[in-house]
Amino acid sequence: MPLPRLTLLFAFLLCSWSGIGAQPRVTATEEGLFIQGADAGATFELNGEAVLATAVDDGWLIPVESGVQLLRMEDHTELYHLADGSGPDRLRRIPLWLSILPPLIAIGLALLFKEVIISLFAGIWVGAFIAGGLRFEAFLGVIKALLDTVDTYLINSLNDAGHLSVIVFSLLIGGMVAIISRNGGMAGVVNRMTKYATNPRRGQFVTWLLGVAIFFDDYANTLIVGNTMRSVTDRFRISREKLAYIVDSTAAPVASVAFITTWIGAELGYIGDGIEQVEHFANTTPYAVFIESLKYSYYPIFTLAFILYLIYQRRDFGPMLTAETRARTTGVLKATALETDAVDDQEDLDPIPGAPLRARNAVIPVLTVVVMTIVGLFDTGLNSLAGGLENPPASSDWGAVWGALEGGFFAKLGLTIGAADSYVALLWASMSGVVVALVLTVGQRIMNIAQTIGALTAGFKAMFSAVMILTLAWALALTTEELHTATFLVELLGDALNPYLLQPVIFVLAALISFSTGSSWSTMAILYPIAIPLTWTVAMLSGWAEPDAAGLLYNVISTVLAASVLGDHCSPISDTTILSSLASDCHHIDHVRTQLPYALTVGAVAMTAGFLSTVLGGGWLVCLSLMAGGLVLLYFVVKIVGRTMEMDD
Repeated sequence: MPLPRLTLLFAFLLCSWSGIGAQPRVTATEEGLFIQGADAGATFELNGEAVLATAVDDGWLIPVESGVQLLRMEDHTELYHLADGSGPDRLRRIPLWLSILPPLIAIGLALLFKEVIISLFAGIWVGAFIAGGLRFEAFLGVIKALLDTVDTYLINSLNDAGHLSVIVFSLLIGGMVAIISRNGGMAGVVNRMTKYATNPRRGQFVTWLLGVAIFFDDYANTLIVGNTMRSVTDRFRISREKLAYIVDSTAAPVASVAFITTWIGAELGYIGDGIEQVEHFANTTPYAVFIESLKYSYYPIFTLAFILYLIYQRRDFGPMLTAETRARTTGVLKATALETDAVDDQEDLDPIPGAPLRARNAVIPVLTVVVMTIVGLFDTGLNSLAGGLENPPASSDWGAVWGALEGGFFAKLGLTIGAADSYVALLWASMSGVVVALVLTVGQRIMNIAQTIGALTAGFKAMFSAVMILTLAWALALTTEELHTATFLVELLGDALNPYLLQPVIFVLAALISFSTGSSWSTMAILYPIAIPLTWTVAMLSGWAEPDAAGLLYNVISTVLAASVLGDHCSPISDTTILSSLASDCHHIDHVRTQLPYALTVGAVAMTAGFLSTVLGGGWLVCLSLMAGGLVLLYFVVKIVGRTMEMDD
């Protein structure tokens, strides 16, 4: 190509990338942002909310505070950093694509070096530098970003009641597990379990069954099942990677679709925000919409079945096959040397000499956690509902409030759990479990008070690494939120407006956002208010009848939920993935690396089934047929791709 043409092409691409000429010009003033070149009657959004611009001279003035600002003008979106003070360099434009760098750097380094703490820290550091306006000159820019990583992002990640609740809950569960390990209760459970888990296949099945049974909360599920079954699976040389996979994949998939879980309140809230914008659903409750969407819940059902196929057929493939072969043939249950190097620094949690191996000393505290979680959900839920009743009962006890609620048993149950404070319930449950374990241990004179408290603090110490990783993951999430990473991904993949393509596009989009942010809940919060009205509008503009459009909408609602869980499963910066690694005592990156092929395999089949549901018109018969077809397909995937593990029958 001749040089002049190359020059013209380069100039055209540069102008297109930088927006010269065709886009409004934004400058900073003392009052805020001054926009020139916008059309008369233009609408503006700042950080996702509509703002009123004042006409000034030949432009528009929007008052803003210093910091990162996402400005949307009609169909054009720009990210800016507005610094304090004055001067021509006060306003810096940040290319929106840079918002994806912090999570990509953290994830890439973690997978490359198999060390998650420094990788997360590096991602936060890069995010802080970008959010600071890419300013090298102010206090050496990069150094200032390093300091912001600690004094802003790490501190703000802990300045959250929900995050602190998860940390305290995790520490208390770790302390309880340490006590019931030292008093011989956990060893007693293992002895009892061996009556049912007599070989590796049955050991994995019991783990799966326990994971499905504790359906009401993914955090409680992960920590209880992982800690309880670890000794059982170790006895049969089941790799820690396989245990972590079963624990992780029976937590969120069950909690996300069960009627009564700690997820239901958040899900109904997000769905409610979306359907408020669709007149067709004016008289429909979010719970009814959620129930209708369940027939499209392919990924959670396929995931639970896929685990059973692996167990029943005694087959694995990919990195998991390597891990299982290593554990079965050499007895090395976890691969990464860093884990074994750290063992010497941990407290001994074996039963103390002479401790009676009584299973009830472990079962009773664990059941206390389960029961108190349910009690806490009911108590906080009914108390919350009592304040909003039009005709409140004379007393605030459970029976009176329950009787004042409208609907049948399951409708009342859904309302109660949906209004509950799950964090409070989990804190009550974990504290109760610790107290019961302590009383049982001291009351039977297995250990004295000092020894029991020593075991408790040893359990706290065992959880410290996970607390560090969780805190860093939350801090990284703050950078992705501040840089509007989700907005970039939505604009990147959200332009496919063919109704038949909406489901796969939203599936990929939700999975990417969840993978990048490490949070399925944040993904749902971002996408539901966007995807629900978008789906309805696109269907209506394409001439679809309202019943068909409603079917597509139910499909999209289920797709956002399922793909959020998929991305969460695949992400090394996800809190539930981190907790699964912790509870299973598996190196975190080994867990992610071995789980990834399984999750992506199930996800591909689930996305295809969802797409075919739209093409074939949806409905219960179509969905159940596709569900059956997907289950058969996954069975043969395991049979053809997997290799048989040598196990005792």
